[in-house]
Amino acid sequence: MALCGLLRRLPGRRGGRTLATGRPRPGPANVKPLEDVKILDLTRVLAGPFATMNLGDLGAEVIKVERPGSGDDTRTWGPPFVGTESTYFLSVNRNKKSIAIDIKDPSGVKIVKELAAACDVLVENYVPGKLLEMGLGYEDINKVAPHIVYCSITGYGQTGPMSQRAGYDAVASAVSGLMHITGPEDGDPVRPGVAMTDLATGLYAYGAIMAGLLQKYKTGKGLHIDCNLLSSQVACLTQVAANYLIARKEARRWGTAHGSIVPYQAFRTKDGYLVVGAGNDQQFAVVCKILSLPELIDDARFKTNQLRVQNRKELIGILSARFAEGMTTKWLHLFEGSGIPYGPINSMQSVFAEPQVLHNGLVMEMDHPTVGKIAVPGPAVRYSQFPMSEPRPPPLLGQHTEEILRNTLGYDDSAVADLLRRGVVEQHEVK
Repeated sequence: MALCGLLRRLPGRRGGRTLATGRPRPGPANVKPLEDVKILDLTRVLAGPFATMNLGDLGAEVIKVERPGSGDDTRTWGPPFVGTESTYFLSVNRNKKSIAIDIKDPSGVKIVKELAAACDVLVENYVPGKLLEMGLGYEDINKVAPHIVYCSITGYGQTGPMSQRAGYDAVASAVSGLMHITGPEDGDPVRPGVAMTDLATGLYAYGAIMAGLLQKYKTGKGLHIDCNLLSSQVACLTQVAANYLIARKEARRWGTAHGSIVPYQAFRTKDGYLVVGAGNDQQFAVVCKILSLPELIDDARFKTNQLRVQNRKELIGILSARFAEGMTTKWLHLFEGSGIPYGPINSMQSVFAEPQVLHNGLVMEMDHPTVGKIAVPGPAVRYSQFPMSEPRPPPLLGQHTEEILRNTLGYDDSAVADLLRRGVVEQHEVK
């Protein structure tokens, strides 16, 4: 079986740049970075699917392996549903193909190994040791696909005292300290409104896979990548963690405020909220002038950021009273062009009516095969050297099973029919 993939092709076939010199090779300008790279996706829920979706946006062919009958857990996470499809699943699974395989069946294990041999990357998010029991652990796959970049996404890592625990975003955000620093100043810990620990882990995995592909380009060998929710979120604690590690300063909750910058928080207006930040003394002076409070500029309590932090309660009380006197639109008008960081706290309706959100192309529309036109949040990054092609909608469960067996693995009609008859695989027909 011929191994596929951009990173196993002879240098210069399609253009690009050599890693050694950076000099361009001739080639078409519209080739996506991961065109011809195949990703075998054994993940479900959020962190893994978010990583593989981002890879798919860059041109990779993503083959999503799902359980026959039920598929990815998030297919049932709702309401809301559109027809039979959950909006949760639709949000993170564009640009993928779905093959439904029973990987508890030896024939299913064989298919996954064959797919691994035909792919460049395998991504999985099983509890450590679970795939090993099935014969699909890294060492097992490495034997049949030594070129593979094998990325494992877990809750707490491959080894250690917590490694066998299930990885859920809310729990990992608690253990990592994120919930300790999130919430009202004098209130209970709060879970962020989206699963930021899952999403951060997905982005770490996405970057690590790209690095793994470059390493394979250099060495011709694959490798194992260990990503986990706990490590990702602890790494993202940044200055809060450094405050403790360097100065032994314990963290606390600040609501919308900041522990080291004042003012930098949300202020209630007559009809909503406005977030305003002043990161230096000059910006603070501008804020005071906009609010018609010039006397605060030379007030001995507020002349430096350090003093403003020390006298936070008094300053925030004065500013809050002034902001409460006006409508949000008034303050937006006054702050426009001032150079001060500011913005309203938007509802989802307001977010997707925001001119900059629309200008940045963050609403991606697709025609789904069973529910019609859908819209999901689009990619956050744009590139100058290749176009964003028309996105493919998230797949139905097993929608591409027969196509992958025939075209990727070379199975004939009788072999495919036998697997379907025995329930090793499942095909969903689009009507």
